[in-house]
Amino acid sequence: MLSRLVLVSGHTLKNSGSFGACLVQASRSFHQSSQSLAPVPPLPEKGGKVRHGIFPEELFTLLYPKTGVTGPYMLGTGLLLYMLSKEIYVINHETFAAASIGAVVIYGIKKFGPSVAAFADKINEDKVAKAQEVKDQAMASLTQGIEDEKKEQWRVEGRHMLFDAKRNNVAMLLETNYRERVHMVTNEVKKRLDYQVELQNLHRRMEQEHMVNWVEQSVIKSITPLQEKESIAKCIADLKVLAKATQARATV
Repeated sequence: MLSRLVLVSGHTLKNSGSFGACLVQASRSFHQSSQSLAPVPPLPEKGGKVRHGIFPEELFTLLYPKTGVTGPYMLGTGLLLYMLSKEIYVINHETFAAASIGAVVIYGIKKFGPSVAAFADKINEDKVAKAQEVKDQAMASLTQGIEDEKKEQWRVEGRHMLFDAKRNNVAMLLETNYRERVHMVTNEVKKRLDYQVELQNLHRRMEQEHMVNWVEQSVIKSITPLQEKESIAKCIADLKVLAKATQARATV
């Protein structure tokens, strides 16, 4: 019964020519729609469950509610017997070659499959580790860049205080230069005033010396030779009196 249903469905799909066009149009509209821009889900690391190496578990799960546990096996057996009875598939030497090749392939998968899978997993893990290392380095670089950007922003925020400090330094330098110039002007004015004072003192001293010399010369000129002799005699007599007084004091 199931084989007839499959056959009828196949002939129906074959005869319906618009079905393929509908599929193509639907696929085109699907790929051109906004859903194609959606993020693609990650691929699973391991494949789904299968039976007998090639039949997916979902097929058996789908047929369980309607056909029971033996439904998928009966469906497969019925299809195989139908194809053989209608000579859709004819058994020949290629069938035995395919069976032999299939047996060798299955043996190779069972024998070398785990080691090859482990080797492939190791290669995949190495690739993932390298990708993770590159990602970590990129994250570290980006984190360092963010920290540097925050530091630069902090420096920009402190630039106003730096400018204020520079303005204060410039103002202090200007004030220092002003006071140095005022001090220099004060010293120069003091030097000139001291020069004028020294000049006046020099004039006064020169006038005094000149006056003393003039008075001395005038007095010397006014003394006569007789007055000079009398004054010399008077000085000698005074000296003798002083000498006698000194000797008397020394003897006492």
